[in-house]
Amino acid sequence: MFNLILFGPPGSGKGTQSEKLISKYHLKHLSTGDLLRSEISNKTQLGLEAKRYMDKGSLVPDAVVIGMINDALDNNHDADGFLFDGFPRTAVQAEELDRLLSQKKTCIDVMLALKVSEEELVKRLIKRGETSGRSDDTNEQIIRARIEEYHKKTATVADHYQKENKVVMVKGEGGVDEIFDRLSKEIDRLKKLHNC
Repeated sequence: MFNLILFGPPGSGKGTQSEKLISKYHLKHLSTGDLLRSEISNKTQLGLEAKRYMDKGSLVPDAVVIGMINDALDNNHDADGFLFDGFPRTAVQAEELDRLLSQKKTCIDVMLALKVSEEELVKRLIKRGETSGRSDDTNEQIIRARIEEYHKKTATVADHYQKENKVVMVKGEGGVDEIFDRLSKEIDRLKKLHNC
């Protein structure tokens, strides 16, 4: 089993690259947003608990999210690995995820982080905003604030995995296929060294 975290600021192309990686490497996509929506719509115990917090405008506690990830891992024994998207967002969440994966006799193999200049991100998001209808993609100030927030929050997660030499920075500029080739080369290299 090969598990990776794909990181990248808003506009880095993470969504596009995730789809391509999932298809090529037969990974199960674990997006905490998707998990939350699915658990809530299926009215599971964890979903109902999460909904209580969300209805109050509170963040869903890490324990609930980890519970959902645990269930997703258990329900996908046949997966060749998992691509984590949107989680972990904090060092505490990274520690919790590591603990959970360790219980399942696996681990995070790599955190791939797409590196894109702020100017390129702003340009991409404004362009996306012209067609997406997302209001947060049309205001440059809001875009720059989102990018800054991303760097503040994710720096601690990168630091966590850096201690284990599991962070690989990948240039996220260029054509979609060019970026995909860079990501694939790193995954192929690391799969040979697979150490979970």
